[in-house]
Amino acid sequence: MRDGDRAVIRDALGVGVAVGLSGFAFGVTAAGAGISVAQTCALSLFVFTGASQFALVGALAAGGNPLTAAAGAFFLSARNAFYGLRLSALLGLRPGVRLAAAHWVIDETTAVALAQRGRHAVRLGFTVTGASIFTLWNLTTLLGALGAEALGDTDTWGLDAAGPAVFLALLAPMLRTGVERATAGLAVVLGLGLLPVLPAGVPVLVAALAAPVVLLAHGRALSRGRGTSDEADRMKDENRSGRERHEAKGEGSR
Repeated sequence: MRDGDRAVIRDALGVGVAVGLSGFAFGVTAAGAGISVAQTCALSLFVFTGASQFALVGALAAGGNPLTAAAGAFFLSARNAFYGLRLSALLGLRPGVRLAAAHWVIDETTAVALAQRGRHAVRLGFTVTGASIFTLWNLTTLLGALGAEALGDTDTWGLDAAGPAVFLALLAPMLRTGVERATAGLAVVLGLGLLPVLPAGVPVLVAALAAPVVLLAHGRALSRGRGTSDEADRMKDENRSGRERHEAKGEGSR
């Protein structure tokens, strides 16, 4: 095995183990929301996108309509389609394999794959990250759901806070730019502000509007910035032309 492959596998396993163990919190949260062990395991097996799973069970636990809860989870998972567009070209997989690999297109596999150079490293990083997270996530989901059932009322142990805490831990590293942090902040304000007046699950859908609102405001700010810069350049050009004409006249009079 080449040294480069060892480095890719090491990094991919690091991400896979750290994220895969979070499935335990999902299992506990789902059980606390009244979802059966079989349903909880089916969600991790077939949905396999942590943020959407937490959003779904969170809305159900708050008494939300199942369709509204599913719609919120769908919006959150829609980003994976855009990841797939980028990864499809980098991985270069055959159509049949590509369909199977699509199930592993999540934040972590995308991040590890995009950090590699060369198709071999991209495929290795994607595969090891996806396999490790998928295996551990499903295993720990089962353990969490069974453990929560054995404990009984999870609220008395404070385990109802485990889901939101893990959700925030997964989200925080992604907020790297001012636009991303502004989007998250506005979404929090909308979600918490509308929670007392709208049915459970609906505030999550409204909070999704934070992204287009912030992007629109950011685009307008950039346009104004470019307009101001163009005006400043135009004034500089006029001033320079004026000085050149003045100097030319001075030389002519001499």
